[in-house]
Amino acid sequence: MSLKESLKPIFNKLPAVASPEGHVHFKNKLTWTLGILVLYFVLANVPLFGLSPDSIDLFESYRAFFAGASGSLMLLGIGPIVTASIVLQLLVGADVIKLDMSNPDDQAFFQGAQKALVFVMIVLEALPQIAGGYIMPDAALAATLGIDATALTALLFIQICIGGILILFMDEVVSKWGIGSGVGLFIVAGVSQQIVTGLFNWTADTTGLPAGFFPKWIYIIQNVGADYLFTGDGLMFMLINGGILALVSTVVIFLLVVYVESTRIEIPLAHSAVRGARGKFPVKLIYASVLPMILVRALQANIQLIGIVLSGRGITIFGEYVGSTPVNGIMYYLAPIHSPYDWIPSLVRESFSGYGVPAPATWQIGLHVLTDATFLIVGGIIFALFWIETTGMGAKPTARKIFNSGMQIPGFRRNIGSIEKVMMRYIPKVTIIGGAFIGLLTLVASLLGTLGGAGGTGLLLAVSIVYRLYEDIASEQMMEMHPMMRSFFGRE
Repeated sequence: MSLKESLKPIFNKLPAVASPEGHVHFKNKLTWTLGILVLYFVLANVPLFGLSPDSIDLFESYRAFFAGASGSLMLLGIGPIVTASIVLQLLVGADVIKLDMSNPDDQAFFQGAQKALVFVMIVLEALPQIAGGYIMPDAALAATLGIDATALTALLFIQICIGGILILFMDEVVSKWGIGSGVGLFIVAGVSQQIVTGLFNWTADTTGLPAGFFPKWIYIIQNVGADYLFTGDGLMFMLINGGILALVSTVVIFLLVVYVESTRIEIPLAHSAVRGARGKFPVKLIYASVLPMILVRALQANIQLIGIVLSGRGITIFGEYVGSTPVNGIMYYLAPIHSPYDWIPSLVRESFSGYGVPAPATWQIGLHVLTDATFLIVGGIIFALFWIETTGMGAKPTARKIFNSGMQIPGFRRNIGSIEKVMMRYIPKVTIIGGAFIGLLTLVASLLGTLGGAGGTGLLLAVSIVYRLYEDIASEQMMEMHPMMRSFFGRE
């Protein structure tokens, strides 16, 4: 018996959300989606019992696209899900695990393996934070309760794992009973919350100004003279500290993503049995969506987690950290860019003076940007190719879906092979171009920064996911009105 056949019964016994037996009406899908969204916000505001205020959030810089909330049950966010996806996609893409993703049995095995790996990743991502002393128990609370701090630490670990498991099943509920995916929904929720906070928050930030854009400018108008604002230093102050660059960047990214999402190649289709029935199959420029960018950033985050754990144990050969920020060594170059404070030399020096360590030289800053650009563009291409193969969006599965719907490409024989040849002309090439382009767009967004500290990557993901969610809602409404369309989309 092969390893795959041995593991299949185990994967089949894993707890799972029951799939709907028939078609789920649009209103019910919307209800499930909104219900899970409300539950996510509730859980994100449930604090971990026994957590010390001195605890350090290792993933603070990645909160926007990890959809987590510091100090809450949602501490891990979607991190374990995307990390498991990275591992499996790399193993399948390198043929270490041989799976034919056009085969339904292999698809089911992939899904089962991913779920099993998510459970492992929940433990592997929670344990180093607990064991490394970053997530610490509240000693005063332990003394009040009359229990040992170790017991409170174990309770924190259990709570974090429960939160990770809950978000896994919440994602599964949305995927089976709702609209879109839970992962995308949680990212949009987290980024939207940060942007709203970035517009209206009156709490002072590290510069002493209100954190929100509108309160900040009310404060500046009342307290800063116009003679200073129109000097060289004043203009830099307005752009960076005043949030104008972040506001412009946010608007530009929004418009760019909407434009790029609407850019597509349309392959004509005709129904083989119904004369005059025609349609089009759109191959978007961002064919694999922006979700592979989550995988790229998650890979960088996990590399940084390894560096933080090693540094905490006194192994500084790969770099030293101040909190969760690498300040030298190879980990500095491998860290993602989040804002202008990571690449404008004067702002980098300002940040590093706050850390109390020497700032990197200009050439080191340039190498840091170049490394991040390589990660995003090359990683975007690789993960985009893996993504379409493991999600049934490749040329072969797409050709089979079109053929089974009764459609064909005018001028070609009606068989799967003919449709696949046409799809091979477009899908792989567009996937590569789209992966590189979205990586470049993510880099630009990260360099400029955004409102609320959501990060360029987070905002890019959120806008694209919302656009795709809008399209999913439109297609659900279309299938509700025209039930025959369900066969084309592979729905029952």
